[in-house]
Amino acid sequence: MAKHWPPGTVFSLDGVAPQIHETAFIAPTAAVIGDVTIGAETGVWFHVLIRGDMNIIRIGARTNIQDNVVVHVDSGGAATVIGDDVTIGHNAVIHGCTLKNRAFVGISATVLDGAVIEEGGMLGAGGLLTPGKVIGPNELWTGSPAKLRRVMDAEERRRFDRNAIVYRALAKQFLGGLKPV
Repeated sequence: MAKHWPPGTVFSLDGVAPQIHETAFIAPTAAVIGDVTIGAETGVWFHVLIRGDMNIIRIGARTNIQDNVVVHVDSGGAATVIGDDVTIGHNAVIHGCTLKNRAFVGISATVLDGAVIEEGGMLGAGGLLTPGKVIGPNELWTGSPAKLRRVMDAEERRRFDRNAIVYRALAKQFLGGLKPV
């Protein structure tokens, strides 16, 4: 994997360095630390912190982790696993949990230790998914604490998949075109 990210953004910890696919975009103000794997065409945007210090963090392909997101692990043993085509909105906190393929976490939402968002599941903006809770496939949960609002039909859920497509193209643009001036 080519080291194309800006200096001061990717750090090893105790000899364990992040593994980042060469097509992933890591913004110059992000910090990726320790036992972290990031898949192809994933975008890690400005001021994101991904800290794999006490356990592993695995992030799939074509995922977008938007500005000011914190991704961490549980000191009690829970890793953080994020699938493919996941959208994590600005200012979210992802902590010791699992986000399966096509999961969607809204702006300023929080997913806590041991919680799971199943494939296509969604936590709305500002939502708080408390420890151990599970959002089922294509379910929409909102609120703090989050509660099930409805199961989205295929057309409604498909509209949200657009975010992953837009951010994948944006990451490619930034990977090739972002230059300091």
